[in-house]
Amino acid sequence: MVATWPAVRHVNGNFLAGPAPDYGEQQSGDYLQLVWNYWLPGHQLEHGRNPFVDPYSFQTESDVRPNPQGWLLGVPFWPLERAFGLPWAYNLVLLLTFLAAGGFTCWWLRSLGLRRGPAVLGGVLFALAPYRIQQSTGHLLGQISFLLPAMLLALERRRFALAALALTAIPLSGQVHLALGAIPLFAADAWVRLPRWRGRVYALGGVLLAITAGELVQHLVIATSILSGGRSIGSVRHYSATVADFFTRSNGSGVEQFVFIGWVTPLIALAGIVVTWRAGRSKLATLLGVAAVLPMLLALGTHLPGYETAWHHFRPLRYPRVPERLMPIACLAIAALVAYAATRLRHVGLVAVLAVGLAADLHVRIFDATAAYTNDSTYDAIKGPGTLLELPIFRPDIDLGSVYLAYAIQSPRKRPEGYSTTAPQTADGWAKRHHGLSCGVGDVPTYIRFVAIHRGIYKRANYVGDRCPAAAEAMLRRQGFHLLARSGPISTWQAPWPATP
Repeated sequence: MVATWPAVRHVNGNFLAGPAPDYGEQQSGDYLQLVWNYWLPGHQLEHGRNPFVDPYSFQTESDVRPNPQGWLLGVPFWPLERAFGLPWAYNLVLLLTFLAAGGFTCWWLRSLGLRRGPAVLGGVLFALAPYRIQQSTGHLLGQISFLLPAMLLALERRRFALAALALTAIPLSGQVHLALGAIPLFAADAWVRLPRWRGRVYALGGVLLAITAGELVQHLVIATSILSGGRSIGSVRHYSATVADFFTRSNGSGVEQFVFIGWVTPLIALAGIVVTWRAGRSKLATLLGVAAVLPMLLALGTHLPGYETAWHHFRPLRYPRVPERLMPIACLAIAALVAYAATRLRHVGLVAVLAVGLAADLHVRIFDATAAYTNDSTYDAIKGPGTLLELPIFRPDIDLGSVYLAYAIQSPRKRPEGYSTTAPQTADGWAKRHHGLSCGVGDVPTYIRFVAIHRGIYKRANYVGDRCPAAAEAMLRRQGFHLLARSGPISTWQAPWPATP
């Protein structure tokens, strides 16, 4: 509630997400990709189909794509969506991830021997970590970060199978960059905390399983995508944080560069290293210290001397364009170190006062209430089978195309478009070839039966005036399309001929 305040007051009929301009239709944002991917597995199961694929996006020229983002949180989303509707389901899953992040962290710290007060403090701090909150507004990275303390908890309690599953779930959810840090963290924690070789061998099995999962995602998703060649060092430079960003409460530098860690919290974390060391846990103090500092150094990207050299020689670094994606590990380590520092406070009331003070130190106002357009009359007018084209056309990694995913839930059918940074190369080629349709240039392919024109997205994309949407409608009339419905900024059209396969 604290992390999403004040947006959570307006949760009914809205999505909890980052702020975006409203032009009379669904606001764009990465959160819509999550809504779509969470909704899809349940929809597929209800129709007796494979729940791990997306049969609608980037069709018909591309192969059916896996849906790694949806399988984990899609499990609670499915019954919640059926019981409470789409916006409530997404918001409840989002809020549950905060509870899971704090709860697993508290449980893990308790398993390390901390008293209840300091353990709860550590859970609160990880749940309220500003970077985790920012990423939870629309990126799966923030929402599944609870898997980090979950795997450490299972490892500490010698539940090796559960530990391996929690670790493997990170790359299987498509979060391969986070896995690059989670796997070494898992291995190092096993080495430090497991006293016998047998346990370390079991932990090694979990590491190998996670690496295999990462390779599987690489082969099935990344290898044939627009990301197959990796990112340019220029894009990495664009998203690299600066030292000042770690102490800047606003995200004026950009969403991805937002790495605020508080002003007082890191100082108490430094004290936590000393307390942990003096308590006879030097190995654990070293592990938590490295886990806190190393992701922050890597978040500096090209601002860190030697990063470009590592980027050129360590191939996995070439794929993520955002070097900050390891920050959840630093957030967890900082929370644990603060919890250890709080063990020096003998009265639970003092721990509670510290918790309130540090919550204020970390507080950021990021979430907004974004209106949910779940029952659009123009999409209700689309009847029968057929492929749908939505205008304007965007390349598949441009987030403005995320708007169409919201309406795809209302009218699930094949679309040549979609939104994904790992979209197939064929989808990117299709968008380039047919981009002129956005301004009425060219002919709509004969396999397209329906077309939807979004004038609000034209404005959001800075198309000048109404010339392009008007030209697109004139093009449709020339080709014999007839208007199905018009409501606000959206109109839908149907071809005069049956669509050819």
